[in-house]
Amino acid sequence: MTGTLAARWRTAAVALGAAATLVPAGCEWGGRAYWLGKYDGQIAAATRALAAADSDAARAQAHLDRGAGYSEKARYSRAFKIIPPGEYVRLYDLAIADLDLAVALAPGDTRVYLGRGMAVYNRAALESVADPGTRKLFDDAAADFTRAVERDPTNAEAYDMRGLVHTSGGELDLAIRDFTEVMRIDPHLGKLRLAEAHCSRAGVLSQAGKLAAAIADYERSIEFDPPADGCDCQPDSPLAWLYLETGQLDKARDAVRRARRAGRWVAPEVIERLGKASRGGR
Repeated sequence: MTGTLAARWRTAAVALGAAATLVPAGCEWGGRAYWLGKYDGQIAAATRALAAADSDAARAQAHLDRGAGYSEKARYSRAFKIIPPGEYVRLYDLAIADLDLAVALAPGDTRVYLGRGMAVYNRAALESVADPGTRKLFDDAAADFTRAVERDPTNAEAYDMRGLVHTSGGELDLAIRDFTEVMRIDPHLGKLRLAEAHCSRAGVLSQAGKLAAAIADYERSIEFDPPADGCDCQPDSPLAWLYLETGQLDKARDAVRRARRAGRWVAPEVIERLGKASRGGR
């Protein structure tokens, strides 16, 4: 088995999210028959493994694998709207039943908490944020990720997923704390998460009028070398704008130059305002 269960689910989530958003129905990578067949195959293989299991550890693994299969089949089918709501709930309930059994059989195993937490997190991610039940789902997922951390403080995935839960709830201080732990274990992933989290918190601080604190967070985000693809929070433009707002023209110029050297985008209105300020205008 390559990689951990949570890592495979997170990879699948990225692929699924991109497909659901960008690809016309029926044309997604691999095709629906492929993905549904893959999940059905996983469920069938885990069912056979469960029948042949001769230890609690083996039974826990089989329940973990089958629960993942049910969860991913439910999520994929709902994302592409090829499943009625009742069947989605049935598949999800089957997943949780298996994952609960995995936890009961192997309560000391980090993977069972990661697996159950991931299933719950993925369901929450498909629900409306306005639904009160969504917050409970995220809280339940966070509880499982915490249990995983308690059993293995070196598990980057558990910290990462808990940080994402905190991010979903706007608890950016807690998210940054978790992503700092991720960076200790997995520097590449940790830097990406911290660049995003500090940039997001800077935006919140800026809206609250806490400009000095916002500037500090944008600068901190840049220290983590955010990607230049524009898909995540980009700190350079708002940082340069805040420097202009606070009369720090030289720092605004430096922020723009630094962004250009790194190949990151700067908003045209920032360039325009910087030009006017340099000419003595407003």
